[in-house]
Amino acid sequence: MKLVVTGGAGYVGSVCAATLLEAGHEVVVVDDLSTGNRYAVPDGATFVEGEIQDVIDDVLAGATGGPVDGVLHFAAKSLVGESVDDPAMYWHGNLDVSLSLLDAMRRHNVSSLVFSSTAATYGEPEVVPITEDAPTHPTNPYGATKLSIDYAISSYCNAYGLGATSLRYFNVAGAYNGIGENHITETHLIPIVLQVALGYRDKILVYGDDWPTKDGTCVRDYIHIRDLADAHMLALEANTRGTHQLYNLGSGDGYSVQEVIEVCREVTGHPIPAEVAPRRAGDPATLIASSEKIRRELGWNPSRTQLRTIVEDAWEFTRQLGDRSHSAH
Repeated sequence: MKLVVTGGAGYVGSVCAATLLEAGHEVVVVDDLSTGNRYAVPDGATFVEGEIQDVIDDVLAGATGGPVDGVLHFAAKSLVGESVDDPAMYWHGNLDVSLSLLDAMRRHNVSSLVFSSTAATYGEPEVVPITEDAPTHPTNPYGATKLSIDYAISSYCNAYGLGATSLRYFNVAGAYNGIGENHITETHLIPIVLQVALGYRDKILVYGDDWPTKDGTCVRDYIHIRDLADAHMLALEANTRGTHQLYNLGSGDGYSVQEVIEVCREVTGHPIPAEVAPRRAGDPATLIASSEKIRRELGWNPSRTQLRTIVEDAWEFTRQLGDRSHSAH
């Protein structure tokens, strides 16, 4: 198939693009490089640089050669704190852009979509692990924009015959195909801890050690980036016109902040100083997503679920990154 990957120069998008190429698909990456890395676009992919609204019609019309069979949509603003400070950026950058993509797909009869959604659409869960029928009460504009896009996709499927799948997940980690996390503004725990090991930071702050968890620190879900890419492949293959499927992706059993730090110490051989800081407002004690539905219906079988495997892959990438570790391009 010929597939368009929006945001394919970003961490998740680039690994998924590489996985699609490995499976024999033709891939066109569309990215404006506002947060992505040009070097992350996998060899073999056609790269179109630009804003989605400006270039997507030409891409879907076949400007890169031949008709397009499907789209995997990763391009998004994704920093929770930034979304609170500047919600307009997120509503325009996420919802408006996605609506432009959906309309372009209609114009050019592209009827298959996989959307990179987020478990942040659920907000603070009443029950964990979180299942797909849990109430959706996002607690920040980022999660709200993603939920709104999910609603838009559902209505386009019902009215226009689009076939789509939204995948909701929390923390993606690890590395694959020489690509790992490399953000100018890093907010994810594992890469931040590894930056301490490399000397880029003095210490890691642990926000509270008195949570109602096994060791008093917050528990979160982690998925290896390659397992995540496999889920996107399965979703693409299962898309059915007129249907919008929602699947959560998670380990079903999270790891605490303290466990992550300890495993990072073991893998890196560095002491990694940690300091307890006050709790952050709005932080739930435990966030874990259930993946039973996608396992049952699509046969997703993640094979890199051990925290040590995830950290080892992330550490190898972080060390090799060298001087590029704080560069976005």
